[in-house]
Amino acid sequence: MSRFLFTMLPANDLGLPTRMVPIARALADRGHEVAVFNPSPAPSKLVVEAGLTNLPPPARPMPTPAFDLVTISEGWDVEHFFSGAYLSQEYVRDAVAVYLDLIRDYAPDVVVDSFEPVACLAARIARVPLVTVLQGNFHPASRGFLWWRNDRPANLASPAAFFNAVAAEHGIAPLARCTDLMAGDLSLIVGTPETDPVSDDANVTWIGPMVFQRPDAALPVWVNQLGASNGDGRKRPLIWVYSGNPRYFPAASPVDSIVVIRAAIAALAEEPVDVVLTTGYQELPAEFGALPANFRHADYLPGPLMAARADLIVFHGGHSSVMTSLAAGTPSVIIPTISERESNARRLASLGAGEVVLPVTEADGEKRVDAAEFAAKIQRVLRDPSYRESARRVAASMRNYGGAKAAAERLENFASAQLGSAN
Repeated sequence: MSRFLFTMLPANDLGLPTRMVPIARALADRGHEVAVFNPSPAPSKLVVEAGLTNLPPPARPMPTPAFDLVTISEGWDVEHFFSGAYLSQEYVRDAVAVYLDLIRDYAPDVVVDSFEPVACLAARIARVPLVTVLQGNFHPASRGFLWWRNDRPANLASPAAFFNAVAAEHGIAPLARCTDLMAGDLSLIVGTPETDPVSDDANVTWIGPMVFQRPDAALPVWVNQLGASNGDGRKRPLIWVYSGNPRYFPAASPVDSIVVIRAAIAALAEEPVDVVLTTGYQELPAEFGALPANFRHADYLPGPLMAARADLIVFHGGHSSVMTSLAAGTPSVIIPTISERESNARRLASLGAGEVVLPVTEADGEKRVDAAEFAAKIQRVLRDPSYRESARRVAASMRNYGGAKAAAERLENFASAQLGSAN
């Protein structure tokens, strides 16, 4: 049996752990030794929910990050995005040192990473085989986030110089881009060539949707009681609104998703629909007080069951939410809150499985949407059966890619081959 360490960018939301936990759980169920490292509060809860070990931080403290949130929210691709997250050579050096401690303490046979280039560099330095689990637009062989545009600026910012300086200190050859680290010795792409395209010559394997749900998961009774008749023989639509983390920081920031909740309340409070609002193990911001009578809030519900139960999903454009909605064959209306999420949203809309409403950032730093446009698109998706038909077509195609079981088998075979070549 092999020993796997799962790492990921430790953002305090469920996007990355939602794709990593199913694979880690499948490997553990096959008898392998598996550990996860994500110390953020919401991901930690999901790891525990899955019955997996979430390693504590090593003795060396993680450096305090600083962010250029405008660049992160408007990044053209992963490299540009990371220029807003890795702002100094010192931070990269200190963060790599933490991951080196983690790898040396746990001694994995394979590091499995999603979207944390300092962990990838640490794996290279420690000479541990690296597998990356990525959505298509994270892979260096993709067209990036703003794939529909042809006006890409020249000389976009990159943190490659910081990574290369640290790599050189450990005898690692320089990189053209820090995101080249994320190609891995094996690259698994969440989704399909249709939902997550990369260039034809990329050495990748698509694994279908990765969405975590415990085998014994069930929706609360109150959810199953929603969606009753309006009294005229027609069923009340059930709409699932998922905001993810409404506020990443105490003050308003360009990466917040609170706009999803505000827009949903404004558009749906007086409508003959039932709304289930979830926030991904995050508290509901105090500004909302008592929710409208047709809204119910839960900090977390099992995503695949909730998606299958809903007539429509409203969310922020996160890739794991796209996978959840498509895998269930349920159409969506998406309010994408950063460029990466707009990329995902436009892919889903291009498949005919939903609509996109773009928010505008106003003078106070808050994002807002055109309420009339948002309400009209909700009604359009609810009434036009072609959206659900398209979502179901994509769901059927996704089932051909094997999911977590197939990903675990590939990881198992990869680890076995690596261990065999080392002996």
